[in-house]
Amino acid sequence: MSSNPDMGVAAAAIGDAPKKRSTTALKIYAMEAILLLLVIVLIAVAPGFATLGNALNVLRTGAMLGIIAFGMTAVIISGEIDLSVGAGVALAGCIVAYCSEQLAPSIDYPLAIVFGVIAAICVGVACGLFTGTIRRLFNVPTFITTLALFTALRGAANLISGGFPLTDLPGWFSFLGAGDLYGIPFPVYVLLVVFFGMQFLMKYTSYGRSVYAVGGNAEAARLSGINVYGVKTMALAITGGLTAVSGVLIASQIGSGTGTTATGMELDVIAAVIIGGTSLFGGKGRVWGTLLGVLFLGCVTNGMTLLNVNEYWQYVVRGAIILGAVLLNQILERVK
Repeated sequence: MSSNPDMGVAAAAIGDAPKKRSTTALKIYAMEAILLLLVIVLIAVAPGFATLGNALNVLRTGAMLGIIAFGMTAVIISGEIDLSVGAGVALAGCIVAYCSEQLAPSIDYPLAIVFGVIAAICVGVACGLFTGTIRRLFNVPTFITTLALFTALRGAANLISGGFPLTDLPGWFSFLGAGDLYGIPFPVYVLLVVFFGMQFLMKYTSYGRSVYAVGGNAEAARLSGINVYGVKTMALAITGGLTAVSGVLIASQIGSGTGTTATGMELDVIAAVIIGGTSLFGGKGRVWGTLLGVLFLGCVTNGMTLLNVNEYWQYVVRGAIILGAVLLNQILERVK
């Protein structure tokens, strides 16, 4: 009997289909599975982790990080990075507190706070525009420019505050960072608004598609008519503005503006984005993945605190997690 080669090929293809589907599911939902496993383990071993109060605490803390991380996702997908966000948070808090202290004697506190918030956001956006402009005019990597800004913004925050916490803030201002609305921390609402806004921007707009195109192949994007540096500058400006929003919420939560706020926060932001599956080489990433990364980091930090893990060991574990996330993403990229 003669065999039909085409039938053999078709059978092999049909046999490989379930395997390909399972591999694709593994690549797409790896972070979801890991986060679920982590939560199950912490529920079993960490006293008090499964309580509602603790869950809300994780969400409140994670919200401050996630607001910036969503913007950072666009920056990293575009092939750039921003190391100045921690210092930007401190500066934003100091600007709001300074405006409250200096303007409240002549105008009402609400107007002074509103003016301070607007000023902080404008400064944050301006820093992003500055970084993008330096990248366009002189082709200086954003790694270098934002590293310089990291130092300059931290210095500016200390200059404004005089090296001491600025605490002349009205009592009602604490609601933004420490208050609850219908039992849910107010920063979580801000987190959700930013999440859905960035999700829509990155997934359903031409700008979002341009970000992926620029990060995947900047030269091909340029030849296609995309303003490469314009796309990158916009991502940096958005991140600067979101950094200021987070800075305002943190200043509200702690009741002061201080130049030492959010020390090292830029590393946590970048870690959340990487853990969420965004490629450091650009062109790949998900806003949803970043949200998972933020929750993962929040659960890890909270779990170690509940387990009374030494603070220095916590840094070691978080460093290992970042490295593990990068290695896992590389492995999954190679899986056919």
